[in-house]
Amino acid sequence: MNEPTAAVTIALRIPGKWSHPRELIERLPAGCCLTPETLILPDKVEIGFGAMAADDQFAQIFRSSCREPATAEELATVDNYTANVLLSGPGGSLPAARTMMQAGAAVVRAGGAGVFIDNSALAHGGRHWLEMTADGGPDALSFAFVAIVRGRTDVWTMGMHVLGLRDVVMKRADAEADGLDIIEVIRYLCRSEKPIDDGHVLADLNGPCFQAFTHDSGERLAGSPLHNPFGRLKLVSIRDITEAN
Repeated sequence: MNEPTAAVTIALRIPGKWSHPRELIERLPAGCCLTPETLILPDKVEIGFGAMAADDQFAQIFRSSCREPATAEELATVDNYTANVLLSGPGGSLPAARTMMQAGAAVVRAGGAGVFIDNSALAHGGRHWLEMTADGGPDALSFAFVAIVRGRTDVWTMGMHVLGLRDVVMKRADAEADGLDIIEVIRYLCRSEKPIDDGHVLADLNGPCFQAFTHDSGERLAGSPLHNPFGRLKLVSIRDITEAN
């Protein structure tokens, strides 16, 4: 597993109805401190802090990006939020992602309605975020940070770089067929201490086999939080490889 790297910055937005910065400071959990540029966690880890005034677009973006439905109370806060708290910190490993989960949870406990992740364009209501933070395991981290996008012909992930991993891409027909599921691939990659590299074969005991091919991420998203500097892992059915030969 990759160590945290400067190439990956985790960026979170947390909307809330704070009337004054003092209200946020007063509601932070015990042991947390806030300066104009830093959120300091109880273990003294420093997380980049900022704030952005409410606009007329973010509430709808948050609603449409929720992986699971947020509560009516959380959505009411999002609809009437006064500011977005901006948190940023190094990513590129499960421990780094877990630290950012804890930082986001501290702001949620201080009145944040939920968490929007710039690295994957996913959002979670505050209750779900606190549950995932309490779990803290690989499945919770991947569920929190990794989005699955379904195109016409392919299905792929966004956000795996937060965890120090390549994004995964498969043919949609393969991902939706009985056998190797992309969610199980994500879980396997997050749990494994051995990276899957070019040429590796993944197999489901009751389904088809796939061979992995590594690719660069390209320049389309370079410079944005969505860019994965580790590249992509394309899984191709052995059946398709055999037929092509």
